[in-house]
Amino acid sequence: MTESNRKFAPHVYQGIDVWVAKFPAGKQKSALLMALRIVQDEYNYLTQDLMDEVASYLSLPAVAVYEVASFYSMYRLKPVGKYHIKVCNSISCKLCGSEDITKYIENKLAIKVGQTTEDGKFTLDFAECLAACCAAPALIINDKHYCDNITPEKIDELFANIDERFA
Repeated sequence: MTESNRKFAPHVYQGIDVWVAKFPAGKQKSALLMALRIVQDEYNYLTQDLMDEVASYLSLPAVAVYEVASFYSMYRLKPVGKYHIKVCNSISCKLCGSEDITKYIENKLAIKVGQTTEDGKFTLDFAECLAACCAAPALIINDKHYCDNITPEKIDELFANIDERFA
């Protein structure tokens, strides 16, 4: 692939190359999960064009990339807000009140799960499991910031200073 044909910024390719180098020659498919993560972090979500570029760069069939991106919930195939909030939907969190927490957030933000606020600031979704059973209910923000033992009061506090905490 020549420089003029590249669609990503050089640092995106460099990040992918770091992961490709961790695997034996010819096994670049092993870097696919991280390549998609790097591209998603750069562009907010994965479009077909972006996935096609990943496939081309890793010398993979495009369908192999689509399969991975559509299977794993950590990949986004549509735009999300600045703060992507995922409430754990596992049985432990449900038993500890995650459904009430979800409803509280829906009411607070005036959106439903799967939607984004009109200002583009918040998207609310479910996470299948955040491995926080002993501190349920839990949520995660932008796939990086875990919050556990969530209560309505903690939600209010979290939203009151979210730009300072997670920007």
